[in-house]
Amino acid sequence: MKESNKKIELLGSAPISKALLSMGLPTMIGMMITALYNLVDAYFVGGLGTSQMGAISVAFPLGQLVVGLGLLFGNGAASYIARLLGHGDNEKAGKVVSTSIYSSIIVGTLVIIVIMIFLNPILKLLGATKSIMPYAISYASIYVVSSIFNIFNVTMTNIVTSEGAAKTTMCAMLLGALLNMILDPIFIYTFGLGVRGASIATAISQIASTLVYVGYILSKKSIFSFRINECCFSKEIFSEILKIGIPTLIFQLLTSLAITLTNMEATKYGDSVIAGMGAVTRITSLGSLVVFGFIKGFQPIAGYNFGSKNYDRLHIAIKTSILWTTVFCVVLGLILILFPKSIISQFTSGDILLIENGSKALRANGFSFMLFGFYTVYSTLFLALGKAKEG
Repeated sequence: MKESNKKIELLGSAPISKALLSMGLPTMIGMMITALYNLVDAYFVGGLGTSQMGAISVAFPLGQLVVGLGLLFGNGAASYIARLLGHGDNEKAGKVVSTSIYSSIIVGTLVIIVIMIFLNPILKLLGATKSIMPYAISYASIYVVSSIFNIFNVTMTNIVTSEGAAKTTMCAMLLGALLNMILDPIFIYTFGLGVRGASIATAISQIASTLVYVGYILSKKSIFSFRINECCFSKEIFSEILKIGIPTLIFQLLTSLAITLTNMEATKYGDSVIAGMGAVTRITSLGSLVVFGFIKGFQPIAGYNFGSKNYDRLHIAIKTSILWTTVFCVVLGLILILFPKSIISQFTSGDILLIENGSKALRANGFSFMLFGFYTVYSTLFLALGKAKEG
């Protein structure tokens, strides 16, 4: 009970800077490490060759879809949960938690089955050339099946953070990311499994993160019970979850579409350009995930104080979040603009075409990234307030 009171106090009455750091820093660190392991993954696979690097670039949109399914239920539920906690309706919040978790598992399983049935044509549509296709199938066949764990993890990340337990989220992300970094070179090179080894390492890491969340559920430290009999597939609950979740999913799908169209256009110029675009995507994701990690801490604070009608505290949280994220985005944007070749060259064994095209794309991303923090704070604010259309 004391643990629950501390979580509620953090959301509703602790100094804003302390609350944002306590909520945002753990998820920010966790997401930063997650982005780092994506880069490490690309670094080790890049050493295998351009076609292998192209394979994980082609499969990347499938990962975005997986994250989108987790966000559909996780982010949608998190917004509603924070507002319910602000109103003091913990019982209903518990029903939302259980409904979102088990719904994400059911829907995720169905989507994975469909993807596996049509895997070859999907990979071709995503931009896999004849030389990339064998590696893409080898990587994606394991990556897609194991993504059910990631769907659960993304859903839990949002829900657990919404009740103020950001450190649990950080532990789950850290364990998965660090384990992946350790296993990548072992499975790829020591065991000689190539890109297939990279997908196996990712699968094991995702399972490890899942076990952290399962342990949290069993520990009874949460405000919620997570019992399946608390599922309530009512119109009201689903409309609130989907009202926020669907726009979030659409955003992820549009991101996947943008990457897919880029890959399809890049096929005209060869595997080096496809691999270069993939490297740029993973590099910029490092910065965006740091911002998203911080915003995961801001969202429940905004939702809770909106629900409890503490608008002065909400305004302070908005201003502080904009300031902190904008400073970070401007600094990182300048680094990408000034040192693109030095950064992109770390993801190839000397492919000049990859470095040349990747550097141009990375510099362009640096300019656009400078406004990313401002945009993300406001879009997340509207989601936290339950105003999805504005977000």
